[in-house]
This record gives sequence, structure tokens and C-alpha cells, in this order.
Amino acid sequence: MIKHFRSSCIIASALDLIGDKWSLLIIRDMLLHKKTTYKEFASSGEGIATNLLSTRLKLLHSLDIITKRKLPTNKKENIYLLTNKGIDLAPLIMEVVLWSDKYVRPYNSGMNQYEATSSDKSLVIENVKQEYRKLAIQILEI
Repeated sequence: MIKHFRSSCIIASALDLIGDKWSLLIIRDMLLHKKTTYKEFASSGEGIATNLLSTRLKLLHSLDIITKRKLPTNKKENIYLLTNKGIDLAPLIMEVVLWSDKYVRPYNSGMNQYEATSSDKSLVIENVKQEYRKLAIQILEI
């Protein structure tokens, strides 16, 4: 994939690749909600249009953030799993979750409550990564 970057800024360059809200929400769904199929992503509450979902999945795949496979038990359905590169986005996703829980709640009292199992951020992030890796191994062994 050839990508044109708007500047040499390290943050802007990363945002040029994964900074759109749909990509981050797909990664969130995978990490935190254990979603793996197109149908599961399409059913997310944010209501992504199917053409946008397809485009974002292709983009994330081309960036090696996700893989696309067939389940051994169902050759018709694609499953999407995060690669190590994708799993390494867990700190970013969790920082947004924690920041939003702390600062956005006053503006959106109906937001989901995030229930961290630890007050140590690094432990929360590591737990999310480990849980996802367990899920991916379990799915691939089916």
C-alpha cells in the first residue's frame, strides 16, 4: 500500500494510517468486545455503513494490523484477528478509554462504565493484550 503522508510529524503520520474513528472502533471491538466477523462489526452500536466497514477492514489488513482467515469449521465466513502490530495498539485504545471515562462522562452521562480490574494502568493494558491473545489462540485451534 502506497500512502501519502500530510507531514513529517510522527503523530500526524500515525493518524494518517489509523486515525479515523472507524478503524479505532474496529480495533476496540476486537480488543475489548472480542468481535471477529464482519457481521459482528456491522452490528456495533455506532452503525458503520457496510461500504465503510469493508474499506476499513481492507485498510487494516493491508497495514498488517489485522489478518483475514477462514475458520476451519466454517469455510464460508471470514474471521478477522489482530496481529501483534494490532495488539500493540492496546495501550492507545485503553488510554482513550480511561481518558474518556474520566473526562467525557460529564458531557455524556449515558456512556458505558469501564470497569478496570486494577488501578494500575499497565496491568490493565497487559491484561487486555493477554486476554486477546488467548482468544485468538482459542479461535485458531477450533
